[in-house]
Amino acid sequence: MKRTLILAASVAMLASTSALAADAVEYVPEAPAAVEMPAAFSWSGPYLGVHGGYGWGDGEALGADGNFDGGRFGAFAGYNWQMSNGFVAGIEGDLNYDWNDDAITATSDFETGFSGSVRGRVGYAMDRTLIFAAGGWTATNVETSGAVEDDDTLHGWTLGAGVDHAFTDNMFGRLEYRYNDYGSGDIGGADVDFDQHVVQVGIGVKF
Repeated sequence: MKRTLILAASVAMLASTSALAADAVEYVPEAPAAVEMPAAFSWSGPYLGVHGGYGWGDGEALGADGNFDGGRFGAFAGYNWQMSNGFVAGIEGDLNYDWNDDAITATSDFETGFSGSVRGRVGYAMDRTLIFAAGGWTATNVETSGAVEDDDTLHGWTLGAGVDHAFTDNMFGRLEYRYNDYGSGDIGGADVDFDQHVVQVGIGVKF
């Protein structure tokens, strides 16, 4: 009888051990879920935006000098290419309107209105902050009224620098300085020269 009990107990223990071993083999722990790293921000691609600011202009016409200071509002559009080392190259164009005028002579008022430029850009990106310099062609319309009624479009060059900062993946802000040398033109048979310093802020959308 004692042998039978011992044999039965041994069989039960063996069966239990086999079952536990089978469960251990069947249980395979799940692999941890892969954690997706966010994609690095890139300035590459097209963008557009609006800007506004203030310009300090100096003009010369009819043998007299004038100060053409006033507000500015405009729009810009461009395209950037960002390289793996953080350097950025791009091209940008803009169209603006300047509110400025001055009575250079007692009988003639001068003003500049629409202006625009096409500029190449180079810069360096520190993640969402882009420091850039830009330069290229620029032009503006100069008009006189009063004793002489005439206008001309002046063509020249522009050079400046600024910083863009992306608040989101698609929206960025801008602070920029420009120097515009519009060259010379002819109004009423007289030579006209105009140059301008501009500080402006803007907001843009990147696609």
